[in-house]
Amino acid sequence: MRPAPASRPTVVVTRKLPGPVEDRLEREFATRLNRDDHPFTAPELQEALRGADALLPTVTDRITTEELSVEPLRARILANFGVGYNHIDVHAAKARGLVVTNTPEVLTDDTADDAVMLMLMVARRAGEAERHVRSRQWTGWRPTHMLGTRVSGKTLGLVGMGRIARAVATRAHCGFGMRVVFHDPYPPPPALAAELGAEQQSSLDAVLREADFVSLHCPATPETRHLIDTERLALMKPTAFLINTARGDIVDEAALVAALKEQRIAGAALDVYEREPQVTPDLLTMENVVLLPHLGSATQETRVAMGLRAFENLQAFFSGAPPRDRVV
Repeated sequence: MRPAPASRPTVVVTRKLPGPVEDRLEREFATRLNRDDHPFTAPELQEALRGADALLPTVTDRITTEELSVEPLRARILANFGVGYNHIDVHAAKARGLVVTNTPEVLTDDTADDAVMLMLMVARRAGEAERHVRSRQWTGWRPTHMLGTRVSGKTLGLVGMGRIARAVATRAHCGFGMRVVFHDPYPPPPALAAELGAEQQSSLDAVLREADFVSLHCPATPETRHLIDTERLALMKPTAFLINTARGDIVDEAALVAALKEQRIAGAALDVYEREPQVTPDLLTMENVVLLPHLGSATQETRVAMGLRAFENLQAFFSGAPPRDRVV
């Protein structure tokens, strides 16, 4: 890469991004790319905060008070790649004068598709069945072989009713004729809920009691950490399934393992984990659990769109305009 003019802002990109995004960043900024795609260490993040005008971080970067305490602090903006930003201490960032942005909206449909895919996979035992065929255990069709659970016409419970949950509600209600119930402390207008075919419940507990499938769509905050714990899992039907495409620490994984072992719920389908990329070992051995490696927004189209949204936030900031997706 040719040296960039000194007048251009320096941007450190912490992970490898799709080619069109990196090309756009390099044309506009003095961009430092992570060509070998290694996760940044805390010292590397601190060095980037000292030496660059901006960081473009991802969910794998833990930007805490410690990282943000560096001196001198040159960075002025953290243009996060992703809608969730619980890996960034936004209060510490704000205290140090940093702007934080995210990339909402562009990943809604793909993440909703991911949640529906997980629901179908766990209900119809798709992961287990695929492993069965690959291991050459399949001996042929028979009437009672690997029976799953019907999805169509069942009740889907949504925890949270933001953009992604609304997209899931549309797919479930219109595509599968499901009854959709939800709880959100900040619910959508009743007319919108009715348009989605969704019924607001008085509490989270009511959703858990009603649903055949519980899908999590709330942000990760101190208040939602371990929101789904032993007591909440006990409210679910023994025939119900838990789906998580939100954030891993919303679920107490130890409590989930216990509920699965004791057959207090029928199964789980997870795209995110409490200590990701580490997965609780017991989950790896369970056939009634579907495990994906955080693929919610993982399509070429959406990852490019996310990168360009982060680019647009950087471009606005350095041109003196308000970034479209400012968080703090």
